[in-house]
Amino acid sequence: MNIFITGIAGFLGRHIAKKLVSDGHTVSGNDSLIGGDIQNIPAGCKFYEINCSDFSQMSKALKNIDIVYHCAATAHEGLSVFSPSFITRNIFEASVTTFSAAASNNVKKIIFCSSMARYGNQKTPFTEDMDPMPVDPYGVSKVAAEEVLKILSSVHNFDYTIAVPHNIVGPYQKYDDPFRNVMSIMLNRLMQNKPAIIYGDGTQTRCFSYIDDCIQCLEKMAFDQSTNSEIINIGPDEETITIKELADLCSNVVGTNIPHEYYSEGRPTEVKHATCSSNKARKILNYKTSTGIKEAILKTYNFIKEKGPKEFKYNYDLEIVNNKTPKTWTEKKI
Repeated sequence: MNIFITGIAGFLGRHIAKKLVSDGHTVSGNDSLIGGDIQNIPAGCKFYEINCSDFSQMSKALKNIDIVYHCAATAHEGLSVFSPSFITRNIFEASVTTFSAAASNNVKKIIFCSSMARYGNQKTPFTEDMDPMPVDPYGVSKVAAEEVLKILSSVHNFDYTIAVPHNIVGPYQKYDDPFRNVMSIMLNRLMQNKPAIIYGDGTQTRCFSYIDDCIQCLEKMAFDQSTNSEIINIGPDEETITIKELADLCSNVVGTNIPHEYYSEGRPTEVKHATCSSNKARKILNYKTSTGIKEAILKTYNFIKEKGPKEFKYNYDLEIVNNKTPKTWTEKKI
């Protein structure tokens, strides 16, 4: 199969590409390198340094492609209420352009990587039959892209699956971005003898998915017809922890007793409890968790240790700065 991956130089795109290449598929992909690293691209993949919002270039890149994985995203949910133009452009516009370019080339299937942000503040665990209720521009953009995908699939006769990954973590995740990837942010800071930063009281609950456990599900989505037209959560639902507990575990792995640094104002629109049910993935994709949170932290720590801790890079401008903008961003405290 000829398979194309958007965001191939990013964390998720890199791991999907590596698995598909190892299975003998012809893999190509694009990345604007806004948040990706060209060194992440596995050997044997054809690479296009283009933005997903460029229809002309995307249409050329997608010629003779059978399957598209749309992984590219500026996955900055919290930032989206302070830089909504930047985030929505790189979520909604980029997604619709990718879908359109794929349809114009008669692709067979699109796997769209959506987000837990689609569920918003609803009762947990989130299940796929819930109506989306996003509470921030990032989540709204993901849901809007899902709806466009459904329409285009119906009109232009291609299949789709909407994957909803749940806080994926692991090696090759970008760890010098101050706006996303809480586990990697904590580890990178702790390894520089800086405290883990916690917004609010740290009782927010989450689950974290180790990358390898998600990849086998995402790979099956491309070839298993039972996943067509389905929305499928991917992630552990048996190991819920609080953000404070996550910080404690990261401190234990790094081997430091630095007290956590709390910011009581929290972040606007942050969902307090965000955990999903993975029963559907178990049934359709034989999903199972093989790597627990402690091992996931250790493997991520070892990756950062090998590469070396880094100073955080504030590569994205804040469009809206006021008394609700987190001081950690305006004063570059991370």
